[in-house]
Amino acid sequence: MNKTRYFKSLLHTKCITSYPLTRPREVISKRVIINSYHINSYTTSLPLCKCFLSNRFALSVESNLLLRMSATWSMGPGTLEVPLSLFATNRKRLAVKLKPGQVVVLQGGDDINLYDTDVQYVFRQEAYFTWICGVREPGCYFALDASTGKGYLFVPRLPEEYEVWMGKLLSCHQFKEIYSVDEYRIIYCFSREKENFISIIFQFQSGPNTDSGLTAKEAVFEGIDEFNVDNEILFPIIAELRVIKTPAEIEVMKYVCKISSDAHKQVMLYAKPGLMEYQCESVFLDHCYRVGGCRHVSYTCICGSGDNAATLHYGHAGAPNAKIIEKDDMCLFDMGGNYAGYAADITCSFPANGKFTPQQKLIYEAVLNARDAVIREAKPGVMWVDMHLAANRAMLEHLKQGGLLKGDVEEMIKSGINGILQPHGLGHLLGLDVHDVGGYLPSCPPRPSPPLARLRTARQLQPGMILTIEPGCYFIPRLLHGAKNNPDQSRFFNWDVMEKYRGFGGVRIEDDVLITETGVENLTFVPRTVAEIEDFMANGANFK
Repeated sequence: MNKTRYFKSLLHTKCITSYPLTRPREVISKRVIINSYHINSYTTSLPLCKCFLSNRFALSVESNLLLRMSATWSMGPGTLEVPLSLFATNRKRLAVKLKPGQVVVLQGGDDINLYDTDVQYVFRQEAYFTWICGVREPGCYFALDASTGKGYLFVPRLPEEYEVWMGKLLSCHQFKEIYSVDEYRIIYCFSREKENFISIIFQFQSGPNTDSGLTAKEAVFEGIDEFNVDNEILFPIIAELRVIKTPAEIEVMKYVCKISSDAHKQVMLYAKPGLMEYQCESVFLDHCYRVGGCRHVSYTCICGSGDNAATLHYGHAGAPNAKIIEKDDMCLFDMGGNYAGYAADITCSFPANGKFTPQQKLIYEAVLNARDAVIREAKPGVMWVDMHLAANRAMLEHLKQGGLLKGDVEEMIKSGINGILQPHGLGHLLGLDVHDVGGYLPSCPPRPSPPLARLRTARQLQPGMILTIEPGCYFIPRLLHGAKNNPDQSRFFNWDVMEKYRGFGGVRIEDDVLITETGVENLTFVPRTVAEIEDFMANGANFK
């Protein structure tokens, strides 16, 4: 259905939905079950401008009441119960940043068809919409009244014939039974009363994603141009709020990182020469979903072995993790689960046969030294650019000691040698998006000039941030060829030694960390040292 038709009645009709509801006074919903997902919520009255859709059932959600209740959502036994107060807290944080008389309106995601077919992609909710209300269904809108702190969810009313394909639609009795509705109300629509609300400022979400270069799209419905709308203020406010995680969000992140860590360990125990890379991917997907309830992963799984490990975004449609793993390969597996919309992003690198060669050990420990340098130094007040350079120095120094490089490390950095061996930044913010928002907001330090322009943020670290720390060392033929033909860069390489690493691929170590008041808390639990990896792969040690 065209969503603009749903909102047309917002301005031009005055009606009540045809659901046979007999007491249009208040909604006090104690338990909401949407399809197979269990969503507990507590709601109260709906006085918001008396103005939203005729064809949408509106649930009013009052933040302070939610905070007092033990409403939760989960994917079933053994999975994390996510408190719905998480989203109420987010709304409360947002409301205090706004002015009375402002109303936030966000539009959720829609089902998308596979080209011209009647098959649809598996739905994933838009991240800002998840942040404000946690609703997992497509086709919804959400409004937050800054004056009262109350939120309003608008759910599409599907045609009756949908029940042939989607299951029986809910009658009034079923609404009361399934949703435990004690009292309920359908909100009236605008008609001749719209002049009473002309002073309301509707805040819409629109702004640039500095990772993708795309723009967050504002809510759309017919007739919105008749209202006082601002689509500039909201984006930086919510993006900044998403940067600092609440305690409840941190618990979800810890859960999805733990599930993803365990899945990586299962892959390490399963992987061996002769398997296809995608078979290792399947083990990760199975564990995340079967054990952790993660229906989605956060991004396309990267399972590179041998020289494929030097392809930073391997696993795409043209190279779908489809190589046979060889006995002397180094594996680089970058995968992360997604639970309740929150992302993990973890990379493990290990030898396919479970035993490091001297060359593999040298490169791996150079990257591990880089990671350790950041873990030691990262804390509130430290600049992310400084952490990136600290990791670069540690890795380059180790490679110099190993004979691959020569000369002064600071001069290497000035000449861009760090960018040849690690062409990406140290890491990124992590949350509802795998490359989470807030890296370069107007209030933050601007993007550095080359060679640091690829950093996804240049911010000062703050408590409550969750980021990835992911140094890497790659032998990328195109970059090495360019360095060899550049006298300013070529002078730092021992090319006879470098030749021994032709086809090596690469190593990346990626941890998800929480910035605390005093340092970092590592949320990733996988074997990391050479000894830990070899012991784990040989003996299936109970690594925790």
